[in-house]
Amino acid sequence: MHAAFDHDARDDRDRVIHGSSGRTPLPAALASPESKRHYVRRLFHTIAGRYDLITVLLSFGRDAAWKRRLVAMSGAKGGTRALDLASGTGDITYALAERGVDAIGLDVTERMIRLATEKRVDRVKGDRVAFLVGDMMALPFADSSFDLVTTGYGIRNVPELNPALGEIARVLRPGGVFLSLDFNRPQNALVRSVYVTYLYLVGGALGWALHRDPDTYRYIPATILRYPGAPRVAALLREHGFSSAEWMPVLGGLMAIHRARKA
Repeated sequence: MHAAFDHDARDDRDRVIHGSSGRTPLPAALASPESKRHYVRRLFHTIAGRYDLITVLLSFGRDAAWKRRLVAMSGAKGGTRALDLASGTGDITYALAERGVDAIGLDVTERMIRLATEKRVDRVKGDRVAFLVGDMMALPFADSSFDLVTTGYGIRNVPELNPALGEIARVLRPGGVFLSLDFNRPQNALVRSVYVTYLYLVGGALGWALHRDPDTYRYIPATILRYPGAPRVAALLREHGFSSAEWMPVLGGLMAIHRARKA
């Protein structure tokens, strides 16, 4: 569950991801749920310190506004119990807490959780916020534990989408709401090609400049090409017991916010 806890485990994981030469092409790293699981955990451990910067750069500075929109759409208020998945450094978790929500942020990367916790003194006082390391596909909570589940850039990164959606439905109470912000996979082939090429070029430049590895942020367009897209994700949510599931285009449909209510 934790990223980079144990030296031997880290060495084994790096061999799986990068092989003896130290690097494996992205298609191979994302070829199976297990290889993607290892790759994602190592990747986000590596980029955690640059995560806030990268989300600003790749969103044209709009990331914070999109997250505020997601939180506003939740209608959350004092007394709401919320779980923020793939919480990263805690932006959505803290925004919920600032509305009086009791919020838990969960992320698979220990370093992300550590950075999120360090923001506490500047964002929320008291014990309204908690953070823990955990897996979206095996949530450590009882059934119907939350009124609200949110995620920013989470469901595209999960190794297997269906188990994660099943876990989200399980921990939500009946009538509870799920909200997700993520990159979209445009349906128009030309738009998709231009979009992915742009992210590939910009991501490669940022990866080289910040980490001396161009594939670091080329991971984003690589996952977009494997992502089912916003309409299909909405359909999957309905298959997992959500009575309503809709999505709103953001940035002309290059991004999307999903909103679904559990039956």
